[in-house]
Amino acid sequence: MNLSNSTFFGYKRENGRIGVRNHVLILPVDDLSNAAAQAVESSIKGTMALPHPYGRLQFGADLDLHFRTLIGTGSNPNVAAVVVICIENGWAKKVADGIAATGKPVAYFGIEQHGDHDTIMRASKAAREFVQWASELRREERPLKDLWVSTKCGESDTTSGCGANPTVGNAFDKLYPHGVTLVFGETTELTGGEHLVAARCRNDEVRKKFQFMFDRYQQVIERHKTSDLMDSQPTKGNIEGGLTTIEEKALGNIQKIGRKCLVDGVLDKAEMPTGPGLWFMDSSSAAAEMVTLCAASGYVVHFFPTGQGNVIGNPILPVIKLCANPRTVRTMSEHVDVDVSGLLRKEMTPDQAGDKLLECMFRTANGRLTAAEALGHREFVLTRLYESA
Repeated sequence: MNLSNSTFFGYKRENGRIGVRNHVLILPVDDLSNAAAQAVESSIKGTMALPHPYGRLQFGADLDLHFRTLIGTGSNPNVAAVVVICIENGWAKKVADGIAATGKPVAYFGIEQHGDHDTIMRASKAAREFVQWASELRREERPLKDLWVSTKCGESDTTSGCGANPTVGNAFDKLYPHGVTLVFGETTELTGGEHLVAARCRNDEVRKKFQFMFDRYQQVIERHKTSDLMDSQPTKGNIEGGLTTIEEKALGNIQKIGRKCLVDGVLDKAEMPTGPGLWFMDSSSAAAEMVTLCAASGYVVHFFPTGQGNVIGNPILPVIKLCANPRTVRTMSEHVDVDVSGLLRKEMTPDQAGDKLLECMFRTANGRLTAAEALGHREFVLTRLYESA
């Protein structure tokens, strides 16, 4: 596929970023605000609430990550406008101010000294105005370099490392020369293959930062494990699919970064990249957690290869699922956007598989709903670093 003159149609945001969706979010800062946020969603059609269980008595780096994730989520270019709700007015303002730095419309409301009824009424009025405003926005043609693409795999098996993951790698190799901003992560699932990623880092500075992130996660695992890698790597599903060690899983996982891409930079959780290229983001390997972090980092399309079958979606980041396992394609077809099982039957070349994924990427960027979006999968899971005070 020749991508030299490729374009897509997206929404240009106030800060110049380009989104492929046009959501109006009702964003609760803490768990106590979920009910009010969901009430606004029920009242104002075209809005989307993102309930979650956290936000009270977090502190330090954990609280910083909480704010960074929420602000990043609201700042994502797939979001047109945001209504922020919190039990405390100060925290609502903090999140709203962070999102407002992008220039997009945002309003915030505190529940204390108002109660749910008054808060829901005031927030609903703002949400209705935002929805009507956003409904008049129109897509415009944009160059390929304006697209930010993330990847993470899930429910891996032997077909992942042999088929679906290399398909993502093929697509990344084709996107990389055109200035597309790419990201991968899953820190623990590089274990045993981390030296291969280190060797792909652009320079010593990037390599040292990558090694720091990897070693930091390994230290956490060493402190808390009971027998093996947190008793969960590889997972029971991975083992059933033929992956017997974390090293086997890692070697398949690394196939997603292709053969030609260099690792140009390293990000902490929910941190935004500062330029194009391939970035590594320190992250959990839990599917919903990492996809949520990718959305908070500003990515607008996500490649999700799966072997045994994973149903993950995200409220604002369209998740494109691809699979090379013929059985999974047959039994979970409603979840699969791109069938690359022909690779294992030698009916499809790696180039053809990569092109098929890119074709789906363009259709998704131009407005086609992914399987996860059509099925209503809106998993929004915040990453926690430690327990609350």
